[in-house]
Amino acid sequence: MREKLVVIGNGMAGMRCVEELLKLNPDLYDITVFGAEPYGNYNRILLSPVLAGEKTVDDIMVNDLAWYAENNITLHANKTVVEIDRRNHRIVASDGTVEPYDWVLLATGSDPFVIPVPGHDLPGVITFRDIHDVDAMIDAAGQYRNAVVIGGGLLGLEAANGLMKQGMDVTVVHLMDSLMERQLDATAGGMLQRSLEERGMKFRLSTETEAILGDGRVEKLRFKDGEEIPADLVVMAVGIRPNTALAQKAGIHCERGVVVSDTMQTFDPRVYAVGECVQHRGLTYGLVAPLFEQGKVCANHLARRSYASYQGSVTSTKLKVTGIDLFSAGEFLSAEGSEEIVLSDPHNSVYKKLVVKGDKILGAVLYGDTGDGAWYFDLMRNSSDISEFRDTVLFGQAHLGDSGTGGEDRVSALPDNAEICGCNGVCKGDISAAIVEKNLFTLEDVRAHTKASSSCGSCTGLVEQLLASIVGDYSTSPKQKPLCGCTEHTHDEVRQTIVSQSLKSIPAVIEFLDWQSPDGCHVCRPALNYYLICAWPGEYSDDQQSRFINERAHANIQKDGTYSVVPRMWGGVTTPAELRAIADVADKYDIPTVKVTGGQRIDLLGVRKEQLPAVWGDLNKAGMVSGHAYGKALRTVKTCVGSEWCRFGTQDSTAMGVDLEKMSWGTWTPHKFKMAVSGCPRNCAEATIKDFGVVAVESGWELHVGGNGGVKVRATDLLCKVKTAEEVKEYCGAFLQLYREEAHYLERTAPWIERVGLAHVKDRVVEDAENRKQLHARFLESQKYAQDDPWAERATETSATETVTREFQPIIELESV
Repeated sequence: MREKLVVIGNGMAGMRCVEELLKLNPDLYDITVFGAEPYGNYNRILLSPVLAGEKTVDDIMVNDLAWYAENNITLHANKTVVEIDRRNHRIVASDGTVEPYDWVLLATGSDPFVIPVPGHDLPGVITFRDIHDVDAMIDAAGQYRNAVVIGGGLLGLEAANGLMKQGMDVTVVHLMDSLMERQLDATAGGMLQRSLEERGMKFRLSTETEAILGDGRVEKLRFKDGEEIPADLVVMAVGIRPNTALAQKAGIHCERGVVVSDTMQTFDPRVYAVGECVQHRGLTYGLVAPLFEQGKVCANHLARRSYASYQGSVTSTKLKVTGIDLFSAGEFLSAEGSEEIVLSDPHNSVYKKLVVKGDKILGAVLYGDTGDGAWYFDLMRNSSDISEFRDTVLFGQAHLGDSGTGGEDRVSALPDNAEICGCNGVCKGDISAAIVEKNLFTLEDVRAHTKASSSCGSCTGLVEQLLASIVGDYSTSPKQKPLCGCTEHTHDEVRQTIVSQSLKSIPAVIEFLDWQSPDGCHVCRPALNYYLICAWPGEYSDDQQSRFINERAHANIQKDGTYSVVPRMWGGVTTPAELRAIADVADKYDIPTVKVTGGQRIDLLGVRKEQLPAVWGDLNKAGMVSGHAYGKALRTVKTCVGSEWCRFGTQDSTAMGVDLEKMSWGTWTPHKFKMAVSGCPRNCAEATIKDFGVVAVESGWELHVGGNGGVKVRATDLLCKVKTAEEVKEYCGAFLQLYREEAHYLERTAPWIERVGLAHVKDRVVEDAENRKQLHARFLESQKYAQDDPWAERATETSATETVTREFQPIIELESV
């Protein structure tokens, strides 16, 4: 018998979740939906074009009543739920309808805020929230002349524009001194006001309503200063509030909204919630794309896939008023430490402002020329470095010669037969028709239905801007790129799925997550191999064929096709016997170059491929193992001589470095990992530009993390101070394991810490002692299965030629990274 899922709310967020659930597992639940309106599911954000006479109600219907029957969904239309009986697992509606449940999806949306001034309940005072409100406004426009819209935000201006299109004389009353202050700065807001005034719209800014007057129906509006203006219709558009009444009555934890986790689960594990009623990480959302992303994540967990998570959303805004181009995204007001890049051309009504901090865009405001809005939005959500083109960034993407540029105004001017996606031969008219007829709201929707932007991606900006021009807003979650082109899933989703579903082979992961390529590719196979090694030490067998050539060869390939071999020298310390062994190998195999590396080791360069097994065999006999100079693993632990020899040394840094290296070597990590130990604050070992650095002080040791000495130098962050050598090892093991478990494959510690935040690392490694000990224990457990792969035994069992042939036959050729 199927479990019962009851959906409370028939709006866009809840029904998108149901649609996603039907894709993932259509037979898992008996689904019942309660909707307070007598309709199917419609596109609420297109109510403005309906009011303006540009669309009909039928045009904006997403799922009509027949759709519910076709999908075996019971719809209780025009019924309001009044109780969630959590004790008895049942839902009660206002008309007495009772439905039992196993799971509840709460999607009650939001309520429009009504200013509680005298007269707010008079006939003719309405909000702008649903089809009923639109019908009331259209009826009023046929009988009356004067309309007042209270609220100069996005919704208020769209309502005012629609009423003007219906022939009414409209005045917008706004408490603030600038329009759309949540989306625009004062300059752009002023330009918008002038443009709307040219169309006939009137404004009263910095004005507060004292009362709504009328005898049996609204007739006037009185302001705080005593002035009165005629009003046959008053539209309240001053904001929305999450509808939490039902959840609060049921005892579900609410703050501003219904509080949910990253899986969209409320404090009651049987109740999920999505949409405008939700509060996630302290934030609520009122735009469609974040709500759809929430629905997709929620469906993933209801379908028992259990790997998706919602991380919050970055949003952009587009005003749905024909002929007015404006775009807003991110932190468009200056933040501490930020700078503004501004282009202002009042004569041509063009204004552009980017808020930049550290060569990264935090926010953007565009008015008049919004052509590069999607490009700026992409740069912002990806935290892209704009330093190389900062001096020309305001001139747009076209200045960089990108074929995928083009603004909404330019896209709108194109004929329907203009080709947008050259790869798949998709024209503008095809995309526009699909967006309207199939009720598409996201770039992913458009790609799925038209294939536009699904190949090379160079037309993505055009498609996004066309989508924005039709739908009205375009927003997205902070962009997390899929692991590779074989899948739509991110690194985090793949890792979570491997653990939650106990997937223990590459084929199992590929099959469960519906990989597009049955064998994967050169990008995903090494990543999957690492994630499986990390998740299942001792159970998963390392797949050598899914490793890069350097790791298969146990040496770094050079530009002439030869290899370099680097044996490990613990903490940079060696012995005469080891030096003799290296010299003997260099002589025996006629190795042309022997070089001391920056990591305090000796590199043998110019080794031919067929010599590698024998070279490693001779080095192994001398007790030398691989330095993993080729691997995504611990590379080196650089040390100074410390207190044993140096007159400035405060602690024995050499012994510490040797201990750390012997503790950590051989375990695979997301990327190469380097350490250093300095014997005093003079820092001769350069510990403060390493992934994990230790600096000795009189009272013990300073521990530093997240350094990088490569192309982009990054100094470490101070993790903490400890007193004993054992503490250094524990903190090091815990940090390494946290990095191994959370970082994306090929992500160094520096960008990982910048992504998750130092506070997160400190919380897991420093503040939570029990968690630190568990991380360290897991790291030591994984060390039991660490593989050096020195080739010594294999070289004696078979010929060098046979060994090399076997090792160099991968499923997919993986070049060195």
